[in-house]
Parts: sequence; structure tokens; C-alpha cells
Amino acid sequence: MALSLDIRDLEAGYGAVRALHGVSLEILQGETVAMLGTNGNGKSTLMKCVMGMVRPTRGTITLRIEDESHDLTRLSTEEIVNLGVTMVPEGRRLFPKLTVEENLLLGAFRPQARSMISRNSSFCYETFPVLAERRRQLAGSLSGGQQQMLAIARALMSAPKLLLVDEPSVGLAPILVSHTITKIKELKEKYGLTVLMAEQNFHQAIRIADRGYIIVHGEIVFEGKTVAELEQNELVKSYYLGT
Repeated sequence: MALSLDIRDLEAGYGAVRALHGVSLEILQGETVAMLGTNGNGKSTLMKCVMGMVRPTRGTITLRIEDESHDLTRLSTEEIVNLGVTMVPEGRRLFPKLTVEENLLLGAFRPQARSMISRNSSFCYETFPVLAERRRQLAGSLSGGQQQMLAIARALMSAPKLLLVDEPSVGLAPILVSHTITKIKELKEKYGLTVLMAEQNFHQAIRIADRGYIIVHGEIVFEGKTVAELEQNELVKSYYLGT
């Protein structure tokens, strides 16, 4: 299936505060693209714009599936999810008083995913065995790492084509960060997903990214067409590599 996401000259904010300033980027079928930047630089706002949770004041967001184009700035979040776009939000945003299994079932809300609930839940439990062991446990009582697994699994229950992952490393111990990033790569390959990952942990992000962008103060300041180009960029050396 041919799929691409094209963002052009995007501007967005909150009231009088602008968070994005003319952002343009492109994601092609089967890629894992990293959007790198420290906190407060607009990564989450961009993700929310793609999901229809924040309305841009200017610019376009075009999702192309096969020969059909969809203007995401004109669609509701529900309509965007129904196209096969799903986000793992920063901070997980689980339903803490529902069980693991109930959270997963809510992830399969979109009509196209309902017929695949059994297959997808089996796949999620196989990928994250600890969730199978704790399927009757309340999500709020899980550890931080387990909650992140559940957030990713819940997103997969919607049978997505395009997966947005917002700051998967936040609040996790280093070993859990590495495990989570590795799982994202495995899931991308097994599902044939296209992935946009917002992350401030450069070393972990480039383990699985094909290429990436650096966002600073709401602007794309560098596009690395390869991981090597990112590693050689002066901003990366200054912010992430300490050189």
C-alpha cells in the first residue's frame, strides 16, 4: 500500500502563543522518521496537529493512501484515526482505572480494526508477555515501563498504517528506553508500519530511524537525509553529543 504524509508551511499555537513556525516535512511509506528536539520546541504540537487535536492557523497536512489524498486539517480526530493514523501520546494517557485488557479493547474502537481484535490482541500479548500476565490488572497500577508497553499495544490494536510515537523515552529508566525503542522497530517491521517518532534521546532515536529532522523553537532547522548526516550536524554535536 502506497502511503505518505506531507506537511507544508505549518503554523500552530495556543492562543497568542505560536508553537510552530512554517514547519515542512515528509514521511514516505515504510520509513521511520525521527523528529529530534528538546522539550518545548513543538514536537508534541506537531503530532497533535496531525491527529486533528490542534488546528493549525496556516499550512497543509496531506495524507496520501494509494491514489487518494486526505486533507487532515479538515478532518476530526476520529476521522483521522479511521484512516489508519494512530498516536502513542507522551505520558501514555491510559485509562488507569480500567484493566490492561479493557485498555486494549478501547484501542480497537475504529470500525476497520474490530474484526481483527482477536488477532491483534494475541499479537500484542505475544510481543509484550508481561501484559498477558497482567491482563486483569488495572493499568494505573503498572510500572512506568509496563504502561509504555500498554500504550504502544493499545495503538497497535487500531491496526494502524501510520504510527506517531511522542517521546517514548520520557520517564523511563535507560534500560527500559532501549527496550521500548527496540520494540518499536520490531513492530514496525512486523506490521509494515510507517513511523514518525518525536524524541529527545538522540542516541536511542537513531538506532531505528532511517532519517530525521531537528526542530528548534518551532522551526525545522535541519533535515538529515540519513542518520550519518544527522550525526555530522553541528547542532546535534552541540546539543546531543557534547562536542
